[in-house]
Amino acid sequence: MTTSPTMLPQARRRRRSPLPVLLGGAALLLLLGFIVFGNLSRSLEYFVTPTEYKAQSEQYVGRTIRLGGLVRGAKYDRQSLKLNFTVTDYGASYPVQYQGAVSDLFKENQGVVVRGAFTPAGVFVANELLVKHSEEYRVPTSQADIKSMLKDTK
Repeated sequence: MTTSPTMLPQARRRRRSPLPVLLGGAALLLLLGFIVFGNLSRSLEYFVTPTEYKAQSEQYVGRTIRLGGLVRGAKYDRQSLKLNFTVTDYGASYPVQYQGAVSDLFKENQGVVVRGAFTPAGVFVANELLVKHSEEYRVPTSQADIKSMLKDTK
């Protein structure tokens, strides 16, 4: 007599609901979006000219900005490293105060970009100074060219 093993019915697989995974993913995306866009507005730095600042000064109150224009009336004390000058675009002008070393390229009528913020008195206190320079480069071909280039940088 042969006995055949009895076949048990196959258990049904329980199907998981995708809802918890979808809700978790959505919550993660919302949290990531909040972090990125919440901090983005605080870390943006606007580049403005003095005329643009004059027209929309209330928009930039208390914010770090980059102010660009030409240097006028520069006074630099090499002992204390204090620099005072006016930045202008010929439409408006603002006094700037900077504390720190200054590049040799910094001079009157030179383009400059300063990073900082305005005080309530209307003085721009800079914590970074970027001096623009000519993009033209030519290789000196003679001793006279070298002397001419050195004379132009002073």
